[in-house]
Amino acid sequence: MEEHALVEVPKKEASEAEGLENGGGGATVDERRCWPGSLIVEARRQVVMALPLAFVTMVQFLLQIASLAMVGHLGSLYFSSASISSSLCNVTGYIVLLGMASGLETLCGQAYGAEQYQKLGVYTQKATVALLLVCIPLAFVWFYMEKLLILILHDHAMAHEAGRYAVFLIPGLFGAAFLQPLVKFLQSQSLVLPLLFGAAVTLCFHVLVCWLLIFKFSVGHIGAAISVSLSYWVNVFVLALYIKVSSACKKTVAPLTTEALDRIQDFLRLAVPSAVMICLEYWIFELLILLSGLLPNPEKQASVLSICVYTLGLVYSMPYGLGAAASIRISNALGAGRPRTSRSAVLVVIILGVMDMLIVSTNLYAFRHQLGYAYSNDKEVILSTTKMVPLIALTSCTDAMQGVLSGVARGCGRQHLGAYVNLGAFYLLGLPISVILGFYYHFGAIGLWIGILCGSTVQTILLSIITALTDWEKQVENAKDRVIDKPTLNNGETV
Repeated sequence: MEEHALVEVPKKEASEAEGLENGGGGATVDERRCWPGSLIVEARRQVVMALPLAFVTMVQFLLQIASLAMVGHLGSLYFSSASISSSLCNVTGYIVLLGMASGLETLCGQAYGAEQYQKLGVYTQKATVALLLVCIPLAFVWFYMEKLLILILHDHAMAHEAGRYAVFLIPGLFGAAFLQPLVKFLQSQSLVLPLLFGAAVTLCFHVLVCWLLIFKFSVGHIGAAISVSLSYWVNVFVLALYIKVSSACKKTVAPLTTEALDRIQDFLRLAVPSAVMICLEYWIFELLILLSGLLPNPEKQASVLSICVYTLGLVYSMPYGLGAAASIRISNALGAGRPRTSRSAVLVVIILGVMDMLIVSTNLYAFRHQLGYAYSNDKEVILSTTKMVPLIALTSCTDAMQGVLSGVARGCGRQHLGAYVNLGAFYLLGLPISVILGFYYHFGAIGLWIGILCGSTVQTILLSIITALTDWEKQVENAKDRVIDKPTLNNGETV
């Protein structure tokens, strides 16, 4: 089933990992003896997949960072307008597409495990059509962003430049609508090396073109937006070319048919809660930065919180990669009818998440006095950032665990539960605490962040409970119902 995957496991190791399966009954004595060894094999497979996926996630983050770093040399007006535009386009566009495409982690992953290979191509086509349709209203929002920002900022110069920046990002939005389904298509088959190669090529292309447009051709700050849009399409071209010529995708590529338009609601049932789950979490941090503008000395407070959010986003790449790797392993195992392998994958990814949590939080705290210098030369901002680092380190702990547990939820197809958890943890609990501590008790940025930390902690606890109570045999049945077609009677009813 996985003989054509780029990340291959020796037959001996694969048989050890699959040796946990013993039908629906209990494990034999031999299986119990090989259980620690099978966990090591599972850990090796997840790490091999997680590292490239973490880099792919980080590249999306670095595209914006590299662009803003170069625009920053053009002046504060262009830097602030590009920052605002990038942030708004990220939360209203790119994150929405990423969230919707995450529904393919369930569908494609389970279909691949069930050896329903052609369905991967069909699901990917459905996702691409759905994402392109969503891009149309989003593109209109971006096109009229200048008018929206005038209502919010009342600064016509900044709103005008931010609006221009957003307009030139629109081609990249449609590129992302093609890119995200391709990423999930390859990811569900454990084909992570093409994703790594595509991300590396894209980053190199982006840095070069962005530098040329801004500094050599004097296009200005919109040169950064143009390079971002071009970079998305370069990544699409690289992945599409690989899928076209590689024998690894021969079984899973489906011809273009009208089937992609039929029963598109099957995809939307998972895509919509996936988007809600991911967007609710990303939006709370953007809302945090907006709230900081209402605090005394808003420029300093906003700068400090922006540093915290960027730092947390950077260190979150590895937990997200681990969660994506776990999603692959779990969805494949459920589709193949192997509940014990799913349990092992969950146990392993939790252990890896704890290791990442300890390493990252320890290093953040150890370098708390140096972190601020990476973003600012303002002594007051640096000092405030140093005070915030312990909270960032604690948040990185909860983020590491929720990152891997969210991947477990996506692998099972339980995104709707994740959406409810994020809504309750962040918006019904975390946000009110942030407002009370930040404004009523005058804790400022620290108070705002404590509220988010409380929400993140509750989110992790709830996801842990959901994972612990999961009936994996039931999830196998759900996977079969989801991806395996049932025979129909003459009257059209399913058997």
